[in-house]
Amino acid sequence: MQTKRILNLTSPGKFLESTTHPRIRTLKLRLFCLFLICFVAKLGWTQEPIPKEKDDKTERVTVIRDVRIFDGTKVIPKASVAFSKGLITAVGTDLKIPQGAEIIEGSGQTLLPGFIDSHVHAFPGALERTLLFGVTTELDMGAFYPQVISQWHEQQKQGDAYGRADIFSAGFMTTAPGGHGTEYGVKVPTISSPEEAQDFVDARIAEGSDYIKIIYDDGTGWGQKINTISWETMKAVVEAAHQRGKLAVAHAVTLHEAMDALNAGVNGLAHIFADETPDKNFTKAVLKRRAFIIPTLTILETMCGVPSGSSLVQDSRLAPFLSQEEESNLIRAIPQGSKNDFNIALKAVRLLKEAGVPLLAGTDSPNPGTTHGASIHRELELLVKAGLKPTEALAAATSVPAKIFSLKNRGNIAPGFRADLLLVRGDPTSDITATRDIITVWKAGVPFVRPLAEKTAAGAKITVSEGESGLVSNFDDGKLSSLFGCGWQVSTDQMMGGKSTAEIKVVEGGAEGSPYALQVKGNISPGAMYRWAGAMFFPGSAPMAPVDLSRFKQIVFWAKGVGKNYGIMLYAQKFGYIPLRKSFFAGPEWKQYILALADFSQFDGNGLTGVLFTGIEEGSFTLLIDNIEFR
Repeated sequence: MQTKRILNLTSPGKFLESTTHPRIRTLKLRLFCLFLICFVAKLGWTQEPIPKEKDDKTERVTVIRDVRIFDGTKVIPKASVAFSKGLITAVGTDLKIPQGAEIIEGSGQTLLPGFIDSHVHAFPGALERTLLFGVTTELDMGAFYPQVISQWHEQQKQGDAYGRADIFSAGFMTTAPGGHGTEYGVKVPTISSPEEAQDFVDARIAEGSDYIKIIYDDGTGWGQKINTISWETMKAVVEAAHQRGKLAVAHAVTLHEAMDALNAGVNGLAHIFADETPDKNFTKAVLKRRAFIIPTLTILETMCGVPSGSSLVQDSRLAPFLSQEEESNLIRAIPQGSKNDFNIALKAVRLLKEAGVPLLAGTDSPNPGTTHGASIHRELELLVKAGLKPTEALAAATSVPAKIFSLKNRGNIAPGFRADLLLVRGDPTSDITATRDIITVWKAGVPFVRPLAEKTAAGAKITVSEGESGLVSNFDDGKLSSLFGCGWQVSTDQMMGGKSTAEIKVVEGGAEGSPYALQVKGNISPGAMYRWAGAMFFPGSAPMAPVDLSRFKQIVFWAKGVGKNYGIMLYAQKFGYIPLRKSFFAGPEWKQYILALADFSQFDGNGLTGVLFTGIEEGSFTLLIDNIEFR
């Protein structure tokens, strides 16, 4: 007979490394939080390559007839565009349409090049969402997983990524020990001196970086103090990047930092600033350097306390396609921690525009107030508010970044260019918000199906078939089943480029003499930024659908293992899907574990989306769990 032993765990697990700068940690953590949204929503699936279309979608000729065209630089009031095999073949007013061509009538509509978002942080799952809103290419300005970026690049080269936006990336950011980019609890390479510059840059290029992103930010723009590289180191990194034929882009968030970066020779600034109104000396420095600017007005507005994306949530042209998680993030703002003034940012952009400086549209998604894809439409609106003509704003999201970043066959509508296209109702060359009224998006000539978002109201009530007991699974029927929710599934880090594996099955010999238990067996392997492998329970009617379990105060389960530490992670909407983690030690004897939900960062049970039992120590593991319930 098994002896029943109870173990109460009261200390929350440490998920992220702490930092000595609380406000910076809070603000920057939100970016990491959004990263988790992007991959947690797919925890139960291994990410497969997007299949290459092999039917007549790529082979046949498609003609969009009698449509208004913004070709990346100018407006053509009425013409037709033909494309086939992924490329635009003809643009004109009197095209000869081949027999069998698909004809799309474009009267009253506008055809645009697919948008290029020049400042994002892309994570698995984001690129599909991006394409949904007409962004066909993203320029990533800092990633933590070069192995995944390399995989994406290879699929792009092979033409196997029709169902998502393409991506080009800076890879790991160039930052100092303890600088911005190190605060997410992720081990990242850092640089401390000019002498390290060439080796550092060469390592990034070897990992697949398309350009070099430099962090020159001492926290002043956030009202704090953090580490940053020296000006001499920044200059050495710029020279090292140029030595290898790569652009050097600087993250600087104050006027002073921006001037330093320009004087160090950077090719462009990844942000405009909002702390001090620039004078003509700034524009002179930009023009002398022939630099470009990615203003990222959306995130700057959010940093100034205004949720920049809130209007997108209210726009009937976009709202039906936004997921609940995207809506939640769009209405967030960052509490102002400095003297930043959004009007200063608008004035700076106006000054740059008047000076003829190249401006590129970028959103800094998925930071608070932004989301991949949809936020480009807000960025365009803010660029117009700052003084750009609608056609200039459209160029900032098409031909200008294509030219700056040498994307030679993108950003324009002309023969020989990729058929990355966006068809919208109305005329965005006069009303910039018309870009939101999307009819069709084509990626390399293949139309992308735009599904409406399936939204589950936060706090939706669940129905527990066995009264109000809250029992999830006891496996007494010998099956991999649950009494509510949509059951159990294997979850591993393979979608993040990891190599961890797991398998789950019901085996004989459960807790307290019961006939069966769930066996989770696998291997935690190095190679991924985050490593996990285990069994995931989804309490809602669909994977990651939120449910209200607030009537319960504890999660209780029995477990036994092989003398290792294991992890249990709760996923909940209110925490932005940051996994709330606890670890527990399981030996060869069954133990009962009783965990208060409140000990998971004061979680009240409302909005639970998943429960993951996982190995956490490197190497093979076996874990048996039984009698999982909420009380």
